[in-house]
Amino acid sequence: MRRGLALGLIVVVAVAAWFGVRNWRRGYSSTRGATVVRFTIHSPLVHRDLHEILVKAAGGGDGRELLVFLHGRGSGPASNLRQPLFDALHDLGRRAPDVLLADGGDHSYWHDRSDGMWGTSVLREAIPAALSRSHANPERVAIGGISMGGFGALDLARLAPNRFCAIGAHSAALWFRGADTPAGAFDDAQDFSRHDLLALGGKQAVYRVPVWIDVGRDDPFFRADVALARELRAHGTHVQLVLHGGGHGGWSRRISEYLRFYAHACR
Repeated sequence: MRRGLALGLIVVVAVAAWFGVRNWRRGYSSTRGATVVRFTIHSPLVHRDLHEILVKAAGGGDGRELLVFLHGRGSGPASNLRQPLFDALHDLGRRAPDVLLADGGDHSYWHDRSDGMWGTSVLREAIPAALSRSHANPERVAIGGISMGGFGALDLARLAPNRFCAIGAHSAALWFRGADTPAGAFDDAQDFSRHDLLALGGKQAVYRVPVWIDVGRDDPFFRADVALARELRAHGTHVQLVLHGGGHGGWSRRISEYLRFYAHACR
Protein backbone atom coordinates (compact mmCIF):
# COMPACT_ATOMS: atom_id res chain seq x y z
CA MET A 1 0.00 0.00 0.00
CA ARG A 2 2.85 2.35 0.88
CA ARG A 3 4.48 1.67 -2.46
CA GLY A 4 1.19 2.41 -4.19
CA LEU A 5 0.77 5.68 -2.33
CA ALA A 6 4.36 6.65 -3.07
CA LEU A 7 3.92 5.84 -6.77
CA GLY A 8 0.69 7.86 -6.87
CA LEU A 9 2.41 10.82 -5.26
CA ILE A 10 5.24 10.62 -7.78
CA VAL A 11 2.72 10.62 -10.66
CA VAL A 12 0.88 13.63 -9.23
CA VAL A 13 4.11 15.56 -8.76
CA ALA A 14 5.30 14.65 -12.26
CA VAL A 15 2.02 15.75 -13.86
CA ALA A 16 2.04 19.01 -11.91
CA ALA A 17 5.64 19.64 -12.95
CA TRP A 18 4.77 18.93 -16.60
CA PHE A 19 1.92 21.44 -16.53
CA GLY A 20 4.16 23.97 -14.83
CA VAL A 21 6.88 23.62 -17.45
CA ARG A 22 4.33 23.74 -20.26
CA ASN A 23 2.74 26.93 -18.92
CA TRP A 24 6.14 28.53 -18.38
CA ARG A 25 7.26 27.74 -21.92
CA ARG A 26 4.10 28.99 -23.62
CA GLY A 27 3.63 31.98 -21.30
CA TYR A 28 0.13 31.37 -19.97
CA SER A 29 -1.88 28.89 -17.94
CA SER A 30 -5.42 29.66 -19.15
CA THR A 31 -6.90 31.39 -22.18
CA ARG A 32 -9.87 32.47 -20.01
CA GLY A 33 -12.24 31.26 -22.73
CA ALA A 34 -10.42 32.81 -25.68
CA THR A 35 -9.50 30.67 -28.68
CA VAL A 36 -5.98 30.62 -30.11
CA VAL A 37 -5.79 30.01 -33.86
CA ARG A 38 -2.40 29.54 -35.50
CA PHE A 39 -2.14 29.81 -39.27
CA THR A 40 0.54 30.21 -41.90
CA ILE A 41 0.65 32.66 -44.79
CA HIS A 42 2.76 31.56 -47.74
CA SER A 43 3.77 35.09 -48.60
CA PRO A 44 4.97 36.07 -52.07
CA LEU A 45 5.52 39.58 -50.74
CA VAL A 46 8.26 38.63 -48.25
CA HIS A 47 9.27 35.35 -49.93
CA ARG A 48 8.75 33.14 -46.89
CA ASP A 49 6.15 31.54 -44.65
CA LEU A 50 4.69 33.80 -41.97
CA HIS A 51 3.39 32.14 -38.83
CA GLU A 52 0.51 34.22 -37.54
CA ILE A 53 -1.50 33.88 -34.32
CA LEU A 54 -5.13 34.96 -33.98
CA VAL A 55 -6.69 35.22 -30.51
CA LYS A 56 -10.49 35.15 -30.72
CA ALA A 57 -12.06 36.67 -27.62
CA ALA A 58 -14.46 34.56 -25.56
CA GLY A 59 -18.19 34.79 -26.17
CA GLY A 60 -17.52 36.34 -29.49
CA GLY A 61 -19.55 36.64 -32.56
CA ASP A 62 -19.16 38.46 -35.79
CA GLY A 63 -18.40 42.16 -35.87
CA ARG A 64 -15.85 42.58 -33.09
CA GLU A 65 -12.94 44.97 -33.36
CA LEU A 66 -9.69 43.49 -34.67
CA LEU A 67 -6.46 44.60 -33.01
CA VAL A 68 -3.32 44.06 -35.09
CA PHE A 69 -0.45 43.81 -32.60
CA LEU A 70 3.15 43.88 -33.82
CA HIS A 71 6.06 42.34 -31.92
CA GLY A 72 9.51 43.75 -31.21
CA ARG A 73 12.88 43.01 -32.73
CA GLY A 74 14.24 39.51 -32.14
CA SER A 75 10.86 38.30 -30.90
CA GLY A 76 7.91 36.71 -32.65
CA PRO A 77 4.13 36.62 -32.48
CA ALA A 78 4.13 34.23 -29.50
CA SER A 79 6.18 36.68 -27.43
CA ASN A 80 2.95 38.60 -26.76
CA LEU A 81 0.86 35.49 -26.08
CA ARG A 82 0.96 35.88 -22.29
CA GLN A 83 -1.44 35.41 -19.39
CA PRO A 84 -2.05 39.16 -18.90
CA LEU A 85 -3.39 39.34 -22.48
CA PHE A 86 -5.98 36.63 -21.81
CA ASP A 87 -6.89 38.19 -18.46
CA ALA A 88 -7.38 41.61 -20.05
CA LEU A 89 -9.56 40.20 -22.85
CA HIS A 90 -11.67 38.36 -20.29
CA ASP A 91 -12.11 41.51 -18.21
CA LEU A 92 -13.31 43.52 -21.22
CA GLY A 93 -16.11 41.04 -21.88
CA ARG A 94 -18.16 41.96 -24.94
CA ARG A 95 -15.91 44.95 -25.62
CA ALA A 96 -12.85 42.73 -26.09
CA PRO A 97 -11.30 42.73 -29.56
CA ASP A 98 -10.00 39.79 -31.49
CA VAL A 99 -6.21 40.09 -31.67
CA LEU A 100 -3.89 39.31 -34.56
CA LEU A 101 -0.32 38.72 -33.41
CA ALA A 102 1.41 39.20 -36.73
CA ASP A 103 4.77 37.80 -37.84
CA GLY A 104 7.36 40.41 -38.78
CA GLY A 105 10.48 38.29 -38.85
CA ASP A 106 13.52 39.14 -36.76
CA HIS A 107 14.20 42.76 -37.74
CA SER A 108 11.94 43.80 -40.62
CA TYR A 109 10.81 46.92 -38.76
CA TRP A 110 7.52 46.27 -40.52
CA HIS A 111 8.28 48.29 -43.64
CA ASP A 112 8.86 47.52 -47.29
CA ARG A 113 12.56 47.09 -47.94
CA SER A 114 15.05 45.19 -50.08
CA ASP A 115 14.38 41.75 -48.58
CA GLY A 116 10.59 41.95 -48.75
CA MET A 117 7.45 44.08 -48.67
CA TRP A 118 6.87 43.64 -44.96
CA GLY A 119 4.50 46.56 -44.52
CA THR A 120 2.46 45.72 -47.58
CA SER A 121 2.25 42.12 -46.36
CA VAL A 122 0.55 43.22 -43.13
CA LEU A 123 -1.99 45.28 -45.05
CA ARG A 124 -2.68 42.92 -47.95
CA GLU A 125 -2.04 39.47 -46.49
CA ALA A 126 -2.14 39.32 -42.68
CA ILE A 127 -5.11 41.61 -41.99
CA PRO A 128 -7.41 40.10 -44.68
CA ALA A 129 -6.48 36.59 -43.49
CA ALA A 130 -7.32 37.50 -39.88
CA LEU A 131 -10.59 39.17 -40.85
CA SER A 132 -11.70 36.11 -42.83
CA ARG A 133 -10.97 33.81 -39.89
CA SER A 134 -12.36 36.02 -37.13
CA HIS A 135 -15.29 37.66 -38.95
CA ALA A 136 -14.31 40.86 -37.17
CA ASN A 137 -15.58 44.20 -38.41
CA PRO A 138 -13.32 45.39 -41.25
CA GLU A 139 -14.24 48.98 -40.41
CA ARG A 140 -12.93 48.65 -36.86
CA VAL A 141 -9.30 47.60 -37.15
CA ALA A 142 -6.77 49.04 -34.68
CA ILE A 143 -3.00 48.67 -34.85
CA GLY A 144 -0.36 48.78 -32.15
CA GLY A 145 2.96 47.30 -31.24
CA ILE A 146 5.96 47.11 -28.97
CA SER A 147 9.36 48.68 -29.72
CA MET A 148 10.02 47.71 -33.35
CA GLY A 149 6.31 46.96 -33.53
CA GLY A 150 5.47 50.40 -32.15
CA PHE A 151 7.45 51.95 -34.97
CA GLY A 152 5.71 49.63 -37.42
CA ALA A 153 2.24 50.55 -36.14
CA LEU A 154 2.92 54.27 -36.54
CA ASP A 155 4.47 53.81 -39.97
CA LEU A 156 1.72 51.56 -41.35
CA ALA A 157 -1.01 53.86 -40.03
CA ARG A 158 0.75 56.75 -41.78
CA LEU A 159 0.84 54.87 -45.07
CA ALA A 160 -2.74 53.57 -44.80
CA PRO A 161 -4.57 56.49 -43.13
CA ASN A 162 -8.06 55.10 -43.76
CA ARG A 163 -7.37 51.56 -42.56
CA PHE A 164 -7.17 51.94 -38.76
CA CYS A 165 -9.47 53.30 -36.06
CA ALA A 166 -6.75 53.67 -33.39
CA ILE A 167 -2.96 53.51 -33.15
CA GLY A 168 -0.79 52.42 -30.23
CA ALA A 169 2.98 52.83 -29.94
CA HIS A 170 4.40 51.18 -26.83
CA SER A 171 8.06 52.16 -26.32
CA ALA A 172 8.25 52.75 -30.06
CA ALA A 173 11.70 52.39 -31.62
CA LEU A 174 12.30 55.91 -32.98
CA TRP A 175 15.46 57.84 -33.78
CA PHE A 176 16.32 61.45 -34.51
CA ARG A 177 19.01 60.44 -37.03
CA GLY A 178 19.58 57.52 -39.32
CA ALA A 179 23.12 57.24 -37.98
CA ASP A 180 21.70 56.28 -34.58
CA THR A 181 19.77 53.23 -35.81
CA PRO A 182 21.01 49.70 -35.10
CA ALA A 183 22.34 47.49 -37.87
CA GLY A 184 19.56 45.90 -39.89
CA ALA A 185 16.82 48.37 -38.96
CA PHE A 186 16.95 50.08 -42.37
CA ASP A 187 18.63 49.26 -45.66
CA ASP A 188 20.42 52.60 -45.98
CA ALA A 189 20.04 56.34 -45.38
CA GLN A 190 17.40 56.63 -48.10
CA ASP A 191 15.34 53.86 -46.54
CA PHE A 192 15.46 55.61 -43.17
CA SER A 193 14.49 58.92 -44.73
CA ARG A 194 11.39 57.39 -46.33
CA HIS A 195 10.24 56.22 -42.88
CA ASP A 196 11.57 59.01 -40.65
CA LEU A 197 8.48 59.48 -38.51
CA LEU A 198 9.88 62.40 -36.53
CA ALA A 199 10.66 64.37 -39.67
CA LEU A 200 7.37 63.49 -41.34
CA GLY A 201 5.34 64.17 -38.20
CA GLY A 202 6.86 67.61 -37.88
CA LYS A 203 5.67 68.73 -41.31
CA GLN A 204 1.98 67.85 -41.46
CA ALA A 205 -0.99 66.17 -39.83
CA VAL A 206 -0.21 62.47 -40.18
CA TYR A 207 -3.04 60.73 -38.30
CA ARG A 208 -6.77 61.40 -38.09
CA VAL A 209 -7.53 58.82 -35.37
CA PRO A 210 -6.55 58.64 -31.67
CA VAL A 211 -2.93 57.75 -30.93
CA TRP A 212 -1.54 56.27 -27.70
CA ILE A 213 2.19 56.62 -27.00
CA ASP A 214 3.72 55.28 -23.78
CA VAL A 215 7.36 55.04 -22.80
CA GLY A 216 9.49 54.65 -19.69
CA ARG A 217 11.53 57.57 -18.39
CA ASP A 218 14.66 55.41 -18.52
CA ASP A 219 13.87 53.99 -21.97
CA PRO A 220 16.48 54.81 -24.65
CA PHE A 221 13.58 55.89 -26.88
CA PHE A 222 12.13 58.29 -24.29
CA ARG A 223 13.24 61.55 -25.92
CA ALA A 224 12.25 60.53 -29.43
CA ASP A 225 8.84 59.17 -28.39
CA VAL A 226 8.00 62.30 -26.40
CA ALA A 227 9.18 64.50 -29.27
CA LEU A 228 6.92 62.68 -31.72
CA ALA A 229 3.93 63.00 -29.39
CA ARG A 230 4.48 66.76 -29.17
CA GLU A 231 4.88 67.13 -32.93
CA LEU A 232 1.68 65.19 -33.57
CA ARG A 233 -0.25 67.26 -31.03
CA ALA A 234 1.03 70.46 -32.63
CA HIS A 235 -0.59 69.34 -35.89
CA GLY A 236 -3.93 68.49 -34.31
CA THR A 237 -3.64 64.75 -33.64
CA HIS A 238 -5.35 63.49 -30.50
CA VAL A 239 -2.40 61.89 -28.66
CA GLN A 240 -2.51 60.23 -25.26
CA LEU A 241 1.06 60.31 -23.96
CA VAL A 242 1.71 58.09 -20.94
CA LEU A 243 5.05 58.23 -19.13
CA HIS A 244 5.94 55.56 -16.61
CA GLY A 245 8.90 54.52 -14.53
CA GLY A 246 11.43 52.03 -15.75
CA GLY A 247 13.12 51.28 -19.03
CA HIS A 248 12.41 49.36 -22.19
CA GLY A 249 10.03 46.66 -20.95
CA GLY A 250 7.06 45.85 -18.74
CA TRP A 251 4.50 45.80 -21.55
CA SER A 252 2.64 42.71 -20.34
CA ARG A 253 1.88 44.52 -17.07
CA ARG A 254 0.25 47.32 -19.04
CA ILE A 255 -1.63 45.27 -21.65
CA SER A 256 -4.99 45.87 -19.92
CA GLU A 257 -4.47 49.65 -20.29
CA TYR A 258 -3.64 49.20 -23.96
CA LEU A 259 -6.70 47.08 -24.69
CA ARG A 260 -9.01 49.53 -22.93
CA PHE A 261 -7.62 52.33 -25.09
CA TYR A 262 -8.15 50.41 -28.33
CA ALA A 263 -11.66 49.31 -27.34
CA HIS A 264 -12.70 52.85 -26.38
CA ALA A 265 -11.07 54.61 -29.34
CA CYS A 266 -12.61 52.32 -31.94
CA ARG A 267 -16.13 52.71 -30.58
